[in-house]
Amino acid sequence: MTPWHPPSAVVVDDHPLVARGIADYLRTHCGFARAEGICGADALWAHLEQAGVPTLALVDFWLPDGTALPLLARLRDACPAVRLLVISGDDDPAIRDKVRRLAVDGFLLKHAEPAVFASAVAAVLRGDGWFDDASVPGRWNGDARSLPLSPAELGLTPRQGEVLALMLKGLPNKRVAQQLSLTEQTVKEHVSGILSRLGARTRVELITRLRGKRIDV
Repeated sequence: MTPWHPPSAVVVDDHPLVARGIADYLRTHCGFARAEGICGADALWAHLEQAGVPTLALVDFWLPDGTALPLLARLRDACPAVRLLVISGDDDPAIRDKVRRLAVDGFLLKHAEPAVFASAVAAVLRGDGWFDDASVPGRWNGDARSLPLSPAELGLTPRQGEVLALMLKGLPNKRVAQQLSLTEQTVKEHVSGILSRLGARTRVELITRLRGKRIDV
């Protein structure tokens, strides 16, 4: 009988807080012995050369140089045993379709609840496919039953409330900046202020704490 080994993972996201936060969640809630947050393709290949092939590679669809599709195709060819789960804060159905055609193992929106995220990881590890679809019963389907909170109730400024509302939808800093007509650096400063004010270390921890709530702005 082949001995069982606890799974390992790499998380590729161009935002260090997101990459490290998801890696922390995999270790603390999903049974991973090792999970590393990595911020780019070059760093990923260097890590694989040093640490070997992980059980799971969790990759953000949007990376600094564009989509992750070339990276995913290369990963699939170079490491056929690795399970590939793609995440994105962009809910454009065309993204899910492109990922599915690439024959990866799953796709999940970043604003999915932590329990849904854990279920997706477990399904992919079992060898089942998981492609996020809000129309499927039992999966995240928006803010229909969420508790509204004002920025003031959380001790935040109105602008911080606007940033937080978009964060909870899974949008990365670049998209938040575009929607609010701010620079990305300004958004980063707001994110740091929000995390500090609410006593959270990472985006993932903050989203977990605010599960079932929405920000009215």
